[in-house]
Amino acid sequence: MKNYPLPSLSDIHSARQLITGIALRTPLVRLSAAEAPAEIYLKLENLQPIGSFKIRGAANAMGHLSPETLSRGVLTASAGNMAQGVAWRARELGIPCTVVAPQTAPETKIKAIKRLGGRVIKVSFEEWWRAFETRGFPGVEATFIHAFDDLNVMAGNGTIALEIIEDLPEVDAVVIPWGGGGLACGMAAALRALNSKCKIYACEVATAAPLAAALAAGTPQTVNYQPSFVDGIGARIVFPQMLERAQQLIDDSLVADLAEVKSALRLMAERNRIIAEGAGACALACALAGKAGGGKVVCVVSGGNIDFATLCEILTETNG
Repeated sequence: MKNYPLPSLSDIHSARQLITGIALRTPLVRLSAAEAPAEIYLKLENLQPIGSFKIRGAANAMGHLSPETLSRGVLTASAGNMAQGVAWRARELGIPCTVVAPQTAPETKIKAIKRLGGRVIKVSFEEWWRAFETRGFPGVEATFIHAFDDLNVMAGNGTIALEIIEDLPEVDAVVIPWGGGGLACGMAAALRALNSKCKIYACEVATAAPLAAALAAGTPQTVNYQPSFVDGIGARIVFPQMLERAQQLIDDSLVADLAEVKSALRLMAERNRIIAEGAGACALACALAGKAGGGKVVCVVSGGNIDFATLCEILTETNG
């Protein structure tokens, strides 16, 4: 093991100070479902200005750059939500923003990036993933803001855990969507320091669950990736450095199938009037299936940026 660094609790508290006034302190609400197998709470990151938690990490990472560096612009690789976080902050700072997005990215998110002033370069999935690995893109001279493998991004994400512990100190388990791992590892770093008894679970969708496979094997595994409406999480493989962090911090990765995610999305809309995207409903899908155990379980609703046509189709389905 290479002992990749993690954000400290001090880093996360500093991030909280830096992003105050940029990111919201989101509410933690009880799920209105007495039939659920646990006392489930929803951490509503879908209420952030960009509809996703990504504004926290983006704002913290960009807040650590000098004015001279920022003036040259920023670049990120994202299917939508991190891109919106970076573009939002870039617009506020008056600097250029370029986004490398996969061709499968939903048009709703692409339009949102452009609306925020970001320039979008659509590429193949392989080229998009290469941008994560190389932390850049040919022909674009700008500072790369990594969506997950960045200590300042993880520290910004970790501020969510501070709020959860303040609102529900006796929490028994927290379920966190796993995309690249920046949300889960950032939050887990804070949770381990603040509540050693709390179970910490990542969650994935069955059509793209590389973390579960990697944790089982002990090494990164390439899985069959199938694009779906759950576009905010999922990949073919886990970065080795993120797997090592997960092995230190996370108890397990829970996996929900598409039908379970659709059912959770509908339940949130029906009972709590909450709009979530597929990734944002994945944690609840796992909790409703009893995979996170009993007691007080917090599900991170990571985002709500779902195409309305897709949302309407899911809401009107009678079965998953």
